[in-house]
Amino acid sequence: MNLPNKITISRICLIPLVIFFFLADFIPYGKLVAALIFGIAAITDNIDGRIARKRNLVTDLGKFLDPIADKVLVMSGLLLVVAYPISGAGIAQALPAVMPVWLGIICSILILARELIISAFRQVAATKKLVLAADKSGKIKAFLQDITVFLYMIYAFLVAQFYSSIEGTANTVLNVILIVLLVVTTILTITSGIGYVVKNFHVLKEDKKPEQELVQYDLIIPDVMGEFIDEGVISANKIADRFNLDKTRAEKIISDMTELGYISEDGQEREILISEKEYKQLFRN
Repeated sequence: MNLPNKITISRICLIPLVIFFFLADFIPYGKLVAALIFGIAAITDNIDGRIARKRNLVTDLGKFLDPIADKVLVMSGLLLVVAYPISGAGIAQALPAVMPVWLGIICSILILARELIISAFRQVAATKKLVLAADKSGKIKAFLQDITVFLYMIYAFLVAQFYSSIEGTANTVLNVILIVLLVVTTILTITSGIGYVVKNFHVLKEDKKPEQELVQYDLIIPDVMGEFIDEGVISANKIADRFNLDKTRAEKIISDMTELGYISEDGQEREILISEKEYKQLFRN
């Protein structure tokens, strides 16, 4: 098992610890410990992906585990702060971290629904041997989700340990800030999901026969992918130079490869999104 997969599995193993310490009211500063563990687990999401791409260690196991780890971590944290009442010194009656409760429930349902829909969407793409790149809004969404859950856990800790000190105006201000952050995160989660589906809607179209697909896309694409797969990046200028093609055809090849999900969408130099193993499966079998 390679290093990125070990990091991903370690993130999954941290989730039960987050849940335990957040729920363990008998442990002093348990909610603070839960928040710190959650923060560490969230940070590993960036680390494993970067290592996998940089060292060409992308594997099917990693593609399967990574999104599961991310979504289970966020949803576990979100459910904890929404559903578990906070009790502690100076609190007459247990209080929810997210208030009003109904808004927290609605936001949680919307975020969970979006993640399930996108996961199903990617599964459909995988059956067609398409790799869909995560766009910038999706990465911002994931960052905001992590920050929102982390801050709510910190808030839960403050309420549990120091409620008498923050009761009143300070508590109200903290509640308003966190609710605004949760609503913004939910809105971005929904809009990024809609944009992702719209941009990749071709995934839901009925497959054509292999012979028709070869006619649709430039026949030189397998050779082009073979030339640049080790470099990890590709551009129309490089294709034109190395294959002695005119600029128009090179740009059409880039467009076709983008539509097929083989390369990223933005930038003059595009990132190749499929591994060497996937390349061989697609073009060398």
